[in-house]
Amino acid sequence: MTVLAERAAHAPARMTARQKLILVLLLGSQFMLAVDFSILNVALPVIGSGLGFALADLQWVATTFALAAAGFTLLAGRIADLFGRRRLFLAGMALLGVSSLAGGLATSPGMLLIARVAQGLATAIVTPAGLSLLTTSFREGPLRERALGLNGALMSAGFTSGAILGGLLTELLSWRWAFFINVPVALAVLVAAPAVLAESRNDARPKMDVPGAITVTLGLLALVFGLTRAGEHGFADLLGLGALAAGLALLVAFWFVERRAAHPLVPVGVLARPSVKWGNLAGLLAFATETSLVFLLTLYLQKVLGYSALATGLAFGVLGIGTVLGGVIAPKVLSRLGNRGALLAGFAVQAGATASLGLLGASQGWIWLLLAATFIGGVGNMVAIVGFMVTATSGLPDSEQGLATGLATMTQQVGITMGIPVMSAIATAAMGTVLQGVIVAVLVNAALALAAAFIRPTR
Repeated sequence: MTVLAERAAHAPARMTARQKLILVLLLGSQFMLAVDFSILNVALPVIGSGLGFALADLQWVATTFALAAAGFTLLAGRIADLFGRRRLFLAGMALLGVSSLAGGLATSPGMLLIARVAQGLATAIVTPAGLSLLTTSFREGPLRERALGLNGALMSAGFTSGAILGGLLTELLSWRWAFFINVPVALAVLVAAPAVLAESRNDARPKMDVPGAITVTLGLLALVFGLTRAGEHGFADLLGLGALAAGLALLVAFWFVERRAAHPLVPVGVLARPSVKWGNLAGLLAFATETSLVFLLTLYLQKVLGYSALATGLAFGVLGIGTVLGGVIAPKVLSRLGNRGALLAGFAVQAGATASLGLLGASQGWIWLLLAATFIGGVGNMVAIVGFMVTATSGLPDSEQGLATGLATMTQQVGITMGIPVMSAIATAAMGTVLQGVIVAVLVNAALALAAAFIRPTR
């Protein structure tokens, strides 16, 4: 090998101008979807009084979205593989724009809930389709790791900034702008995407696995509903327990259906891959621990320190900065330590930072510990999340990237949904005082993050 050839072989990979445009377009879309998860939380009381929601029914504004987003994401990812990732991405963005406009114009609770279901469906379509377009646009290696790192950073920043943006829009304009803000973004993506994104799909188009699609979708819907119900009424609630049991039974049935299907929705061989199986378990714990920690610290800030909703959202801005930094450095951690090492390092840092929150007290001065710990923990958590995404999509051909990203997105949605009810139940059981319940749940959260550090996926 000549000196020039050797230098070229070891030179850092660079993105082409087209790849940079693809990155901007897809990351902007994923950021908008992440904002949608949290933008309405602060505005819920105002929405309730404006549209006539009963207090007990307000939770359905979030629940209907979560059900659709989690329940249909795996099916949408596989459809993207078979019928075109760009085509499905554009259809999802169009649905998001229309449903957001309908939500902003809603004049009754029913209209708003229908719009939220449509927004959830749009998220279930766009997220795996967008991620599979991202992974197929960048070859496995440093470029893909960098792209997924930036994607993770912006998505996490979107979750955090959604609460702040929702508070500002509600206070300065109207809660309706939490919906309207999506419309121009969706239109811009729909105009730009056909010129930037190339169509990507499998050459072969096998018949759709209808029994598999039905069992996995109904199973995920039941599981998410059961977890949400348990978060509101406790794990002794019969309806919640019944939904959880039905969801688990349907997912077991899905496994057996896939083993016998001629053209399975999710080939059992893919699910059996260590990188897919253990990578997704790591992702489940990463999202469950961090989103539930935000819930616990919200209780602490508002019920113990007396912060307002807007001040609480601003306090979590430090967490958002930490996650952005984690997404930027994650590719470097991956290149030095590999997938296993990145997961270990990320979860270990997250666990240590979370455990330090067990020292929180009732005086205002403890806010500095909270800010420092959430910043450091956010860095660790995002390194783990990027490690999960790279692991869960590695070693698979482009023809299965929609499936891989659909599985990863499903893992994300279920993790977000299950973390809060589980930690809420732990905090409630230990709650002599609010502070006491929060501390016990925080320490359990840290223990789960530490356990996740020992997950060692292989390809």
